[in-house]
Amino acid sequence: MAKKKVVVAFSGGLDTSYTVMKLTQDGWDVYAACANTGGFSPQQLKTNEENAYKLGAVKYVTLDVTHEYYEKSLKYMIYGNVLRNNCYPISVSSERIFQAIAIARYANEIGADAIAHGSTGAGNDQIRFDMTFLVMAPGVEIITLTRDKALTRKEEVDYLNEHGFYADFTKLKYSYNVGIWGTSICGGELLDPAQGLPEEAYLKHVERQEETVLKITFNKGEISAVNGVEYSDKITAIQKIEEEGAAYGIGRDCNVGDTIIGIKGRVGFEAAAPKLIIEAHRALEKNTLSKWQQYWKDQVANWYGMFLHESQYLEPVMPDIEAMLTSSQRNVNGTVILRLRPLGFEIVGVDSPDDLLKSKLGEYGEMQHGWTSDEAKGFIKVSSTPLRVYYGIHKDEKR
Repeated sequence: MAKKKVVVAFSGGLDTSYTVMKLTQDGWDVYAACANTGGFSPQQLKTNEENAYKLGAVKYVTLDVTHEYYEKSLKYMIYGNVLRNNCYPISVSSERIFQAIAIARYANEIGADAIAHGSTGAGNDQIRFDMTFLVMAPGVEIITLTRDKALTRKEEVDYLNEHGFYADFTKLKYSYNVGIWGTSICGGELLDPAQGLPEEAYLKHVERQEETVLKITFNKGEISAVNGVEYSDKITAIQKIEEEGAAYGIGRDCNVGDTIIGIKGRVGFEAAAPKLIIEAHRALEKNTLSKWQQYWKDQVANWYGMFLHESQYLEPVMPDIEAMLTSSQRNVNGTVILRLRPLGFEIVGVDSPDDLLKSKLGEYGEMQHGWTSDEAKGFIKVSSTPLRVYYGIHKDEKR
């Protein structure tokens, strides 16, 4: 009989390395698939491939979904200025969803009998992977050895060593998840809610001291140029902004949030590009959107970010929200000027052909041109009518 096929969502870390070897030893044909959303370097992918075959995989593939991730998620997070708890760029959670979709798609293509991943039972990723697989690859068995057997790091390392695979899986003080939309940091001082991360916990450090100006140009809400250089590839534009901001250590912070399973979680991060892009985009929208466009866009964008985090990307309402976010960007055009400095930045100004500040009806605090003083007084009196009615009846409630 032919062996059964299992696709392992392979990151190259301890849990997925153990999974590949154990399933191989148990008689499965293992297909190791690394879904890359922009966080793996070419060298890391090469090492993953080499190790996958050493661990016993019959085939290794890299599934590059970085541009798909941008087109189907990142773009809308920029449109919506999405920051979880007004703080954290939704990086890991949104990346995991697209990694899971890519793995499920590959499993369907090769006719896999099962999909395996290395998530534990204490985090959000188990939900993101399992839910996506259940929907995208119905009927395919889901295998999670680390979760189901409650394996310790020592047990996994010992098993690998006993079967001739040696790699440095030393438990580090900090764990990192690097992606196109930022780097998350877990462990160390973050386990104590009264402490922050020290300098050595960050992967990128301040390399420039002198202030500089960064100009980000948007066309219908999407990045079109950086410092006057046009980019058709939005991923390359994001990487350029990351390079500029990371040299100043911009984008560092810690976030405390609610996990899907109900416990609180604390994570540190460094995300120069997301912070700069989102704040620049927000500034441009203040100049180019109406009051109610901004208000309602913020409402649906908050839900969009929450659904991404909560593993609800496949919820049918998401395309509806994306349609509203896309429509809101039709006049979000122009260049935002930022001043960068060590560990911080500020918005200097906006240059846009759609700038509503350029109205000829008046300059705020200066002079009106679209109405007379008598019309202003009439407007104010009519606007006060509901309050005058209420307090005329309830005189005892006046504040």
